[in-house]
Amino acid sequence: MKNWKIGFLLACMIILVLAGCNSNAGTDSDSSSGENDKKVIKVGVLASLTGALETYGKQTVQGFELGLDYATEGTMEVNGHKIEFVVEDTETKPEVAIQKATKLLEEDEVDFLVGSSSSGDTLAVLPLAEEYEKVMIVEPAVADSITGADWNKYIFRTARNSSQDAVAGAAAIAGKGVKIATLAPDYSFGHDGVAAFKEAAIALGADIVLEEYADPAATDFTSNIQKILDAKPDYLFVVWAGANSPWNQISDMKVQDRGIKISTGAPDIAALATMEQLIGMEGFSVYYHTLPDNPINDWLVEKHKEKFNGEVPDLFTPGGMSAAIAIVEALKKTEGNTDTDTIIKTMEGMSFDTPKGQMTFRPEDHQAMQTLYAIRLEKVDGVDYPVPVLIRELSPEETAPPVRN
Repeated sequence: MKNWKIGFLLACMIILVLAGCNSNAGTDSDSSSGENDKKVIKVGVLASLTGALETYGKQTVQGFELGLDYATEGTMEVNGHKIEFVVEDTETKPEVAIQKATKLLEEDEVDFLVGSSSSGDTLAVLPLAEEYEKVMIVEPAVADSITGADWNKYIFRTARNSSQDAVAGAAAIAGKGVKIATLAPDYSFGHDGVAAFKEAAIALGADIVLEEYADPAATDFTSNIQKILDAKPDYLFVVWAGANSPWNQISDMKVQDRGIKISTGAPDIAALATMEQLIGMEGFSVYYHTLPDNPINDWLVEKHKEKFNGEVPDLFTPGGMSAAIAIVEALKKTEGNTDTDTIIKTMEGMSFDTPKGQMTFRPEDHQAMQTLYAIRLEKVDGVDYPVPVLIRELSPEETAPPVRN
């Protein structure tokens, strides 16, 4: 009898232990499954951190980091999914851009690509977005062909394109019988910019008397400027990007003293510092931190100063921020689902608020419709470079470029 009781008690204990083990196993399995549902979303950012456009790359990366912070309210999460980003330096070389993009796609297994600073780098990477079926947000490259002849359905662009610049630039100076010469760097950014400007200016009745292209790495523009002087235009419209700008030589060769007015897009702050001789010039701006009047831009200016030693956001900082906001807003709508076809359907026609106001991805070519600014360069007390001062905002509808894809 005693042995039977002991055996019964042992059997009960074994059953309880097994039940406990099974219960724990079930709990662990459920917990593990829940964790697996929350994947890390990765973004690969391609930017010129060295080379001729390194300042643009750094602005984009800083803006992107702040954009993720703003759009996720500091959590760096969407629907419980962590967001991480990996930055790769394209060195402003298309062949390097391809290598770095391939690394991001294959080794880092990113869900999105963002970039790049150079139109040449970006055009080289576009086919990879299609091959690997990943959405690429183009920022800040502007060549029309990116959302034109070389576009594929995986490409979205928060950056404005050359035609948007052209509409703004032409509106400032073109008119019936006005003679205009152009100066631009000899690569896709310059050629696309001039082609778009010509189309807009000719439509307004202007005559393009010279198209002059210079080596993008040039430090001596004497021969280019002499050709412009010989053409005797009413205006010289300059399309330029990079630190090696032609402004000092335009001044040294007294282009304006010959009765030729200069017009261009207002560049970043470093280049503005070389444009003292252009005070009074009317042109357009993609962004200057005092031009937009909205809460997101106010946040950007404040947080940028806090994070980057009192510096204000520069020309392409809000573009990086806009690219980050676009990704986060799309992920909010998909509840963290990164399926590419779902993301594309979500982003087509999507409107989202940025430091430049509301942007909308046009369904036909995924180009973001956005605000640009008609400006005048003026001397402002306490600022040691010419400041772009607002004449008027150019609305997204007003600057909408042709669909070219």
